[in-house]
Amino acid sequence: MRDQRTIRCTYYLESEIDPARAATIVAGEQSSGTFVAVPGESPRLHQRHGAQVVHVEPHGLRAPALPSRKTPEKVRAALATVDFPMENVGTDLATLQTAVAGNLFELGQLYACRLQDIRLPDEFVAAHPGPAFGIGGTRRLMGDAEGVLIGTIVKPNVGLTEDEFRLVVRELALASIDLVKDDELMTDPHYLPLERRVAVATEEIRAAEQVTGHPTMYAFNITGDLAGLRRRHDLVVGAGGRCVMLNVPVMGLPALAYLRSFTEVPVHGHRAGLAASMRARGLGVDYRVWQQLARLAGADHVHVSGLGSKFYETDEEVAANTLSLLAPLGTTIPPVPTLSSGQNVTTPGPTFAAVGSTDLLMLAGGGIAAHPDGPGAGVRSLRQAWDAAVAGVPLADAVRDRARGGDEALLHAAQMFGPGA
Repeated sequence: MRDQRTIRCTYYLESEIDPARAATIVAGEQSSGTFVAVPGESPRLHQRHGAQVVHVEPHGLRAPALPSRKTPEKVRAALATVDFPMENVGTDLATLQTAVAGNLFELGQLYACRLQDIRLPDEFVAAHPGPAFGIGGTRRLMGDAEGVLIGTIVKPNVGLTEDEFRLVVRELALASIDLVKDDELMTDPHYLPLERRVAVATEEIRAAEQVTGHPTMYAFNITGDLAGLRRRHDLVVGAGGRCVMLNVPVMGLPALAYLRSFTEVPVHGHRAGLAASMRARGLGVDYRVWQQLARLAGADHVHVSGLGSKFYETDEEVAANTLSLLAPLGTTIPPVPTLSSGQNVTTPGPTFAAVGSTDLLMLAGGGIAAHPDGPGAGVRSLRQAWDAAVAGVPLADAVRDRARGGDEALLHAAQMFGPGA
């Protein structure tokens, strides 16, 4: 009997052949089919294990998105919905990826192949714990911080000596920032090993907390060899660290799931490398698909780019991706959508208008470190910009009101980052 629990995938396809035929080839390639009949390929096997095309929506002719063995001028585009029996996959994330986003990208008959959406059976979702901390647990570790969480990245991102690193962390922690993180490029270099970075940062954060009363969280990048992942996690936790960071696309979802199985602190999920499988419109996996898998694997914070970003996604795409992270997924708690890349006082207004939530972490590198009055004013100006956004007050009015009250942090940030700056 065929498993009634199905993994439903929607693909964007381009091919010279009939779209329905192209969809059937994809379904066969990723389940029980082969390019030529082989012994044992019975109707019973196909009926039970074959992926099934349930809908094809033609989208007309267009130039091919991808190269292949032939170079037609026009190909036929379509959206194809395919159901995979859960029996083929079980509940393993790596097997799921292999089934729904594996060899099909190499099919020469396809001139585009992109996984646009996925709907997972309840049993699959329930088999994974999801984030251990999410927004609520993260806030608690930050002293029950309210509103949008404000964070930054240590800059310069690589090359700092231990003494230089110490001064950067000290200044940021004394600014009562919520989170500081390593850059994705910073792992365990000989000139500033992870062990020393953890010792220095936790020492400075504890000292600053005695002054400010605010517990800053530091996300230490423990990306590296899989065999040493637990050792690096334990190093952070043993020193009193409150967060670890993993470059998820580089390490892979199974590595994230492994980390989730023993982590004692939130996992800050960076997306470095994701665009290689996401940016091309005719190839790869859509963010809305990937974030579900990263969430099931246990990421507590998930990078989503940002509105007004230096990266390629449009503001509309970033908003939709952010909302997808906050959407229900079984009984898992939502991760913290983490906004980054060019964030400053001009972006809270459009961001809140687009997503309507303050369950966010905004990372601002230059938006804090480059503030003309120093990082403390940078953090304060971002909080003020968010207060204005939530209250529906235009940024220009908030700038004027704060300056009249004697606080020019927001004014100077707006002058530096505003239109025409």
